[in-house]
Amino acid sequence: MKIRITKEFDFEAAHALDGYDGKCKNIHGHSYHLTVTFIGSPNENRTISECGMVIDFGEIKSFVNKNVFPLFDHCFIIRKDSRFKNLEGSNERIRLVDYQPTCENMLIEIVELIRAEYKGDILLHSALLRETANSYAEWFLEDNN
Repeated sequence: MKIRITKEFDFEAAHALDGYDGKCKNIHGHSYHLTVTFIGSPNENRTISECGMVIDFGEIKSFVNKNVFPLFDHCFIIRKDSRFKNLEGSNERIRLVDYQPTCENMLIEIVELIRAEYKGDILLHSALLRETANSYAEWFLEDNN
């Protein structure tokens, strides 16, 4: 029997969308909300502490805290060719990326990090990155197979 397990996270980040014709071309920040859902069968091995679990919520939390948050939380994320790239000398949390740091592209990077770690019986089923209360990007495994 397949079960879906979901864990939610919050982080703060700033970005600027160079070349965009709107207010988002300027430096601004968001309180992001990340939701990740895994799918798998509960472990039936009664000799291990994870018996009955698809995946331990603590394991998901640990992975995100160690591998996702350092790249996003309280960072100013901009393209490597951004007009703001010269600020990194006076700011330690500026992250230069190869992509336009939209909600969609940030979610793609997060999904790639998670999928590289979780393969086999436990799969990332879906992920959602909420940029504002009413704007978000979603990724689904079924759309990408």
